[in-house]
Amino acid sequence: MQEYYFLFILAFIFTTAAVIQDLKSREVANWINFSFIAFALAYRAFYAIQISQIKFFALGIAGFVIFFALAHLLYYSKAFAGGDAKLLMGYGIILPYQNYSSLPIFTITFILLLFTIGALYSLVYSAFIAAKNKEKFKKEFYILFKKYKLISIILLLLSLATIKFTTLSLFFALLFLILIIYIYTKSVDSCMIILTPPSKLTEGDWLISDVKISKSKTIRKTVHGLSSNDIKLLRKSKRKILIKTGIPFTPAFLLALILMVSFFLTSAVSPEQIFSSLFSQLFFLS
Repeated sequence: MQEYYFLFILAFIFTTAAVIQDLKSREVANWINFSFIAFALAYRAFYAIQISQIKFFALGIAGFVIFFALAHLLYYSKAFAGGDAKLLMGYGIILPYQNYSSLPIFTITFILLLFTIGALYSLVYSAFIAAKNKEKFKKEFYILFKKYKLISIILLLLSLATIKFTTLSLFFALLFLILIIYIYTKSVDSCMIILTPPSKLTEGDWLISDVKISKSKTIRKTVHGLSSNDIKLLRKSKRKILIKTGIPFTPAFLLALILMVSFFLTSAVSPEQIFSSLFSQLFFLS
């Protein structure tokens, strides 16, 4: 397992750099992610040649391909920004696969770990956003709760009325909780829509709606966000526009990496057993 220590160190260095930049400027430069991917693949290639086992390199390529597909899926579904998606590709290379059959085990477990930590982190972060924009959050929450008030009351009453039937009562309670979480999330989202001057725009910023610059030119809202050319046009027009900001997700990668590596360093069992243990704990927590 020592052959993976260098990959873990690489991941820690580049993820830390990504976190710092993400928190400062709300973007992750391509050079950070591409350097991470290049160094990780180069190490696997060099080590594979040194030990005369091409499988060590092939497993890294296979992991990269799987995470490349996952990253694109998350990017186009707007779950991840571009920087997060590219960082995820790098993690496909550094996971300690032992054989081809372990690829799905490590992939599924790491994604579950990442999203569990990400959900907890996002919940805490969103609470700070709600507190920072208290009045706006309260106003939006009240509007949405009023809109779904009748459904909320019905679900709550059904949960109480079926309390003797545990499964059914829990089902209605869960639906009620999901509705409240939806209202909370939409209320937080409203706090993340910011009127931004052109000078502070960055590539990848998400428009709330299409922006008409002139009679013949309109900047379209796309999954890719603003391009450098879009920003130039907006700066020429000197118009402030509404931008949807997101929660910086790179800290979740760093926390997931630290938790994963701590398992490897403190456990004497195989990687598959470690990830199975992580999976069991995540399932229990959920």
